[in-house]
Amino acid sequence: MVAKELFSALKDPSVVIMSNWLKIRGTLKSWTKLWCILKPGILLIYKTPGSDHWVGTILLNACKLIERPSKKDGFCFKLYHPLDKSIWAMKGPKGESVGSITQPLPSNYLIFRAASESDGRCWMDALELALSCSSLSKMSAKSGRDGDLSGSSDLNDSMLENHMENDANSDKSEREAHEDSDNAANENGGRLTEESDMDQSDDVCQQATVFVEEAHEEMGEAGEASQVETVSEENKGLIWTLLKQLRPGMDLSKVVLPTFILEPRSFLDKLSDYYYHADLLSQAVMEESPYSRMKQVLRWYLSGFYKKPKGLKKPYNPILGEMFRCCWLHPQTDSCTFYIAEQVSHHPPVSAFYISNRKDGFCITGSILAKSKFYGNSLSAILDGKARLLFLTRDEEYIITMPYAHCKGILYGTMTLELGGKITIECEKTQCYTEIEYKLKPFLGSSCNVNQISGKIRMGEDVLATVDGHWDSKVHLTEKRTGQQEVLWNPGPDIRRQRLKRQVVQVDQQEAFESERLWQHVTRAIKDKDQMRATQEKFVLEEAQRQEARERAERPWNPRLFTFNTDTNEWHYKYTDTKPWDPERCLLQFEKDGVIQTKEKSRRRSFSYSQNWAAQQKVSPTGS
Repeated sequence: MVAKELFSALKDPSVVIMSNWLKIRGTLKSWTKLWCILKPGILLIYKTPGSDHWVGTILLNACKLIERPSKKDGFCFKLYHPLDKSIWAMKGPKGESVGSITQPLPSNYLIFRAASESDGRCWMDALELALSCSSLSKMSAKSGRDGDLSGSSDLNDSMLENHMENDANSDKSEREAHEDSDNAANENGGRLTEESDMDQSDDVCQQATVFVEEAHEEMGEAGEASQVETVSEENKGLIWTLLKQLRPGMDLSKVVLPTFILEPRSFLDKLSDYYYHADLLSQAVMEESPYSRMKQVLRWYLSGFYKKPKGLKKPYNPILGEMFRCCWLHPQTDSCTFYIAEQVSHHPPVSAFYISNRKDGFCITGSILAKSKFYGNSLSAILDGKARLLFLTRDEEYIITMPYAHCKGILYGTMTLELGGKITIECEKTQCYTEIEYKLKPFLGSSCNVNQISGKIRMGEDVLATVDGHWDSKVHLTEKRTGQQEVLWNPGPDIRRQRLKRQVVQVDQQEAFESERLWQHVTRAIKDKDQMRATQEKFVLEEAQRQEARERAERPWNPRLFTFNTDTNEWHYKYTDTKPWDPERCLLQFEKDGVIQTKEKSRRRSFSYSQNWAAQQKVSPTGS
C-alpha cells in the first residue's frame, strides 16, 4: 500500500521539487539564462517562467550528476548520460515537437551554472532527490510485475503523459507564482545572458559570435495601404527646400534627405529581408529537375518583397566600412544561414553581401550600386547589380537581378511607392531562365493594377510556364503544356508565421562600425519623433565620414571583408567557401568577426543548432 502511494506521488505532475533561473552552456561555449523546473524524473526548461516558451525536457532516469569546478563566479554542475546517448525527451509538455529556439545546446549532457555556491548546492541536492525518485520508481515498477504495481513499467513515459495532461491547468497558477521572476528577467533583456567560458579542455568554436533572437520585427500591412502616405504641411515645406537643390535626372545620393522619410535601419540591414525564407533555398537544392529547382528559386525570390515598412521610408545610406551581420536558424534541417554585408565604396555607393549555408548546400554573393534619380513629381531608387546564387552540390549558379523602387506624387497627388522593371533569374548550366516584369500602376488604373507582375519560365527557347499575380499577395504559375495552374506564392498568415527568426548581435557586443550600433542615436531620435535631434546625429556621422574621406585621399581604401575582382568587375567575399558539406568531416558552420567558417571534426562528435533535433543523435562527451 505504501509503495503504491509513493509511486502515485512520484507521478503527480503538480509536484515541483524546485524551480529557478539557471545559466546553461551551449555548444558554442556561450551561456543562456533559462527557467528550469525540476519535477520527479524530469527537468523542464523554458525561456521564461510559465509554460509558453518550452525549450526542452531532460529525462533524469538516463542521467548522472557531478559537480564541475569552475574559475568563474557561481557554482557549476553537470548532467550527462553515461553511455553518451541523448538525455532529451522527444516531445514537449503540450506535445511540441520543436521547442523555442535558443543558443545551440548539446544532446548528451548539459552544464549548468547557479548564481552562488549555496544555490548550486541546493540544486545538486534537489537533483539527487529527483534522481533517487527515478531509481525508486524503477524498483517499484519491478516489484509491480508481481502484482502490486502492474502496468507501471515505464515511469518517464507516464510522468511525461501526466505532465502533458496537467500542463494546461497549471499554466495560470505557475505564471502567477513566478510573475516577479519574469519581471526580473525582462530587466536583463528578456531571456538571455551571455558570457565567455575559457575552458581550454573543451575548445570548440568558443570564439564564435553570439547571436540572440531579434526582439521585434516591424511589418507594414499587406496591400496598397502601406505604400501610400499623406505628407504633412510641415514636411511639405522641407520637401520644397529639398527640391530647390535638384534638377531632373540628378542623383539623390548627393543630396541631404530629411529624416522624416528615413526608415530607422541601414540599407545593409534591409538587404537581409530576402532571407527570412531561406529554407526555401534549402528545399530547392533537393529538387530533382532543373525546372523544379527554378520554380523553388523563384518562390524564394518572391518571398523577399512582401515585408514593407510602415509608410514610405528610405533606409540609411551606409557609411564606408559599415558592416551588418545576422543569421537564421533552420529547425527543419538543423542548419544556419549566415548573412554578412559591408559598404565597400562611398563614391559610387556600393554595398557587397555574402550569404552562406554550407550544410544545406547554397551560398549567395553579390553587390549593389544604389542610385536615385529625380524626375520632377517622382523619383526612382535603382539597385544596379546582381546576386549569384550557387548550389554547392550541383555546381549550379543562378544570376539574379532586382527591380527598382518608384515613388510618385512628391509635389502633388498622393505619395505612392511601387516596384517596377524587368528582373531575370538565369542558370547557364541548365539553360533554365526566368523573366518577371514588375508593373507600375497605369495612370487610370484601379487598385487591382497595383503591384502586378507577369513573366515566363523558359528552358532554352521553350516556354515551360507563365507567371502572373501580385508580388505582395497571390502569384499563380500556369504550366504551358498542360494548362494546369497552381499557386506559386501567397504570403498569407500561415506563410508569415513560417518566417525564420532572425538572430542578431546585441548592440553592446557589436563593433563600432556595425550598422545598429553606428546609427543607434539617429534611430533613437527618429523613434522618439525628434526630427531635429535625428538630423543633428545624422550630420555628426556624415561629417565624420567626410573627414575620413579627406584624410584617406592619399591612400587607397581596402574593405575588410570583400575584394574587387578586376576580371569580372564584381566584389567577392574574401572568405568564400563553396566546397560541398561533408558530414564525415564538417562539424558546424559559425561566424566570428565577419568571417564565416566551418569547424571540422577532430574526432567523432556531433553538434546541433537546436537541441530538439540533436536529441535524436548520439554524440561523444565534450563537456567534462
